[in-house]
Amino acid sequence: MKIRFLQAGEPAIVADAEPGERLLDVGQRYGLPLEGTCEGDLACATCHVIVAAEDFGRLAPASEEEEDMLDLAHGATRTSRLSCQIKLDQSLDGLTLRLPE
Repeated sequence: MKIRFLQAGEPAIVADAEPGERLLDVGQRYGLPLEGTCEGDLACATCHVIVAAEDFGRLAPASEEEEDMLDLAHGATRTSRLSCQIKLDQSLDGLTLRLPE
């Protein structure tokens, strides 16, 4: 499956991903600046991504804990998520995300 990452001033990165992977792991494998400092324990927002509006409805809803961390994320929007909390499945093929500036 393919995941598309966008960064300001950079060409898009189309990443290959496997069902069951966390989005954070895919981004890190491609060298994107997704720190994931807490390693997915919902204790930081260093893996914050902004999901394309047209793709946001394809994701499972964020947990209350994730919503709390997103409140602390710089540049959070209505379609922000933590990449450590997105487990990929085939329904997310073609997902487009933007990294906050």
